[in-house]
Amino acid sequence: MTVWLLGDQLHPDAAPLQSDDHVLMIEAHGFAERMPYHPQKLTLVFSAMRHARDALRADGYDVTYLEAESFGEGLDRYFEANPGDSLVLQRPASHDAGARLKELVEARGGDCTLVANDGFLTTPDDWDEWVASRGGSSAGDGGGTYRQEHWYRHVRRETEILMDDDGDPVGGEWNYDDENRETPPDDWSPPPVPEFDPDEITREVHEFVVDRYGGHWGNAELDGFAWPVTREEALHALAQFVEVRLPEFGPYQDAMVEGEWALDHSLLSPAINLGLLHPREAVEVVVDAYRDSGGSDGADGADGAVPLNSVEGFVRQVIGWREFVRHVYRESMPEMSEANQLDQTEPLPEAYWTGDTDMVCLSEAVSHVRDRGYAHHIERLMVLANFALVYGTDPHELNRWFHLGFVDAFHWVTTPNVVAMGSFATDVLSSKPYASSANYVNEMSDYCSGCPYSHTKTTGEGACPFNALYWDFLKRNEETLRGTGRMGLMYSHVDGKDDEEWDAIRKRADAIRELGANGTL
Repeated sequence: MTVWLLGDQLHPDAAPLQSDDHVLMIEAHGFAERMPYHPQKLTLVFSAMRHARDALRADGYDVTYLEAESFGEGLDRYFEANPGDSLVLQRPASHDAGARLKELVEARGGDCTLVANDGFLTTPDDWDEWVASRGGSSAGDGGGTYRQEHWYRHVRRETEILMDDDGDPVGGEWNYDDENRETPPDDWSPPPVPEFDPDEITREVHEFVVDRYGGHWGNAELDGFAWPVTREEALHALAQFVEVRLPEFGPYQDAMVEGEWALDHSLLSPAINLGLLHPREAVEVVVDAYRDSGGSDGADGADGAVPLNSVEGFVRQVIGWREFVRHVYRESMPEMSEANQLDQTEPLPEAYWTGDTDMVCLSEAVSHVRDRGYAHHIERLMVLANFALVYGTDPHELNRWFHLGFVDAFHWVTTPNVVAMGSFATDVLSSKPYASSANYVNEMSDYCSGCPYSHTKTTGEGACPFNALYWDFLKRNEETLRGTGRMGLMYSHVDGKDDEEWDAIRKRADAIRELGANGTL
């Protein structure tokens, strides 16, 4: 029997590795021809796989490592040398991937046993039991819609993470969102990010990626490559986050600052999604730092104490949101992959590919993705997804862009976040669209002060594109959105506009889409 490890299942303590010392890894290259994946993403994945191979061999595992065009070609070669072998495979997180890989193995005379995916804190059974406890079924909670806050509290209770002995959340509150919406002062500068000098393996992989996929989108240089490719580097990144950036992570986690791509964010999502870190260990290290600093009583003002709002914010991202979207994705596929309840069909604005736009917020966010394969969660939701949403972009074209551009992106995570959350193409994740005018960007960033577009103007020359597009979005989708949860106030403003104002809004929105299409936004 042999353990088949995929490129996002690299944790050395994964359950299947505890029962067998024979391992198969297939580095498949052909998939990356399907879309122009960011060169740093491909370098990260292939380098992490090769480093995991070497680490397993050093630990005594017998690793068969095959470079092939496809999994099928790799399996052909494997079963030619090992006819009739039985493989154990952790069930991949992406929809139907496990069944497809099992078929590939069986078509070559082998056997494939799918076991639980070890890269998450919770299981499908955990989710089903929770849904049933709320009066739903495995097909959905309350008619196929899911709300994260209830799930998050349930997981906190079940795992006892950041909980007091009496069953209450540490500090007495379940979340501290109201303390996590600050913008840094003008004289603030972010702490340094961890730096990883690419070793020989990473440089070899990078050379291969640039040669093979030279026309792909995104910065192909290794200078400033910020992503761990080994277990040791991932642990270092976690320790550096806790020591250096965690104290200010909470208050500034929603902020956007011109010229700053990382701020105080953990930057751990690529390592967690590849399996270099397990989500539980990341959370436990952060919670332990809070308790060790003297914060076990919930106090966040003591000298040297790690603030509770920072710790809870990180915990919510990992055991709340990450686990939540994984299960919603499972339950909502394949329908989610085709959902488009607002019938949005516009192509992605040219600025998403070039970064060339006078909109400072959009230029900053796109440049972060192009340069690093990364933008933090508010840039993703409230700039990149929000603008595409009010612009009228096809949600699946936007999802494709996120998938190919972000180093931490896999289908299971981008689809619920982009199609459901960011594009409101289905309401399984949210009761309302995350659409906003320029007001949000102005409140949470310093972008608007130096932008040639005016965030206070809706129509006319120089008006921020967000504003006319926002009102046009509400008007175009009134039949679907009016009466949707928490949209009443917005539609009271819609009702207050006269025909003359609506005519000006439509003209401005049409002009912006023309600018977006021809790359002159």
